[in-house]
Amino acid sequence: MGNDGNRKCHLKTVRKLQTEKCQRLDDEDILALSKCLKNSKSVTGLDLRYNSITDEGVGHLAELLQEDSLALRSLDLTFNDIQKKGAEVLAKSLECNSTLLCLRLSGNKIESRGSMQLASSLQVNNTLQELQLADCDLDTQSVIAFSIVLKSNRTLLSLDISRPLLFSLQEEWAVHFSEMLALNSTLMELHLGKMGLSDTGMERLTEGLRRNTGLRYLDLRCNRVTRDGVRFLANLLKQNPSLEVIDLSSNRIEDVGAMYLSEAIALPGCSLRELSVCSNNIGTKGLLSLAHSLAISTTVSHLYIWGNLLEEPVCQAYQELISSGRLPANQTDVSAYEVDGRVFLAEVFQCLRKHYYRTNCSETDVSALSNTAAEPLKKKASSLHSNFPPHTIEQRVPLQSSI
Repeated sequence: MGNDGNRKCHLKTVRKLQTEKCQRLDDEDILALSKCLKNSKSVTGLDLRYNSITDEGVGHLAELLQEDSLALRSLDLTFNDIQKKGAEVLAKSLECNSTLLCLRLSGNKIESRGSMQLASSLQVNNTLQELQLADCDLDTQSVIAFSIVLKSNRTLLSLDISRPLLFSLQEEWAVHFSEMLALNSTLMELHLGKMGLSDTGMERLTEGLRRNTGLRYLDLRCNRVTRDGVRFLANLLKQNPSLEVIDLSSNRIEDVGAMYLSEAIALPGCSLRELSVCSNNIGTKGLLSLAHSLAISTTVSHLYIWGNLLEEPVCQAYQELISSGRLPANQTDVSAYEVDGRVFLAEVFQCLRKHYYRTNCSETDVSALSNTAAEPLKKKASSLHSNFPPHTIEQRVPLQSSI
């Protein structure tokens, strides 16, 4: 890494295939790593995804986070073996940490107790900007706790609480999030996938979103939204100038819902740029309506439709959009081809970007990123480039079990 004090690096552990075995980092490895990183001002990002770190290992990392001289801005612990006690320790360390911008804990079963502590820490911490807690077995109480905390927190920009364990069908959480969204103007990215959201819950959410001016990315994939719920969302798009990216994948909006969206998209005041309606049981009528609105809209640049009923009139319409350049080939998930004079659409493995803002470990801001070559969104953020590019250190270790 060199001895230059200005040089920043991102420490990334990667499992490497060697012959027939693999080895994941465990708590002893984390203890050694944390000792090496004490007083380090060069490591700004720590990527420890998909290892075997437990609550004991998290304790070592929590001690590291309390070091005043530490420059760590990003900590990724996605899919380890961290449970509620580990989350509690992390939450306490966040209360006295002023450098960490991003914490990713998705895939760890921290449950209600751990997530409640993390929510509580946001009342004290005023630097964390990105928090990912998808697939963490949150319950209704902890989901509501985040909505309450975010009414006053003004630093968190991105929150992912997808796939909690909600057993009530009353959707109390949607009411609380609606109230939060009406008050919070700093949150820019919200992931609510696999929440069991129904049309009633959508109605509640849009009530708060009408008064919201900050949210840019709304993830509603894999819910129970139908055409009635999309009608509320479409009416919101006619009034709310801030939403730019919406993920409605794997719902059931059908033709009527697609037509509601098309009507909103075609309006000159709509600010929507990217939309995914994959796997929504949309037929010819709805898909043609979306194609027509795309020809009118001056803002929508990304549209993802795979998984719907792609009959030949639809294939022809989207072939024309792609060939004319109105829908660039790298900004959709379908590609047109012809066989015996008939037009078909094939799936292209591209999808809506998963995040609107991602923490840049070598800078002090959070930057808007796109997964395509589209024109970058207008935003107030500094360049992704710094004087010294971030370095990645890959750990090559012998393997113990086959992958």
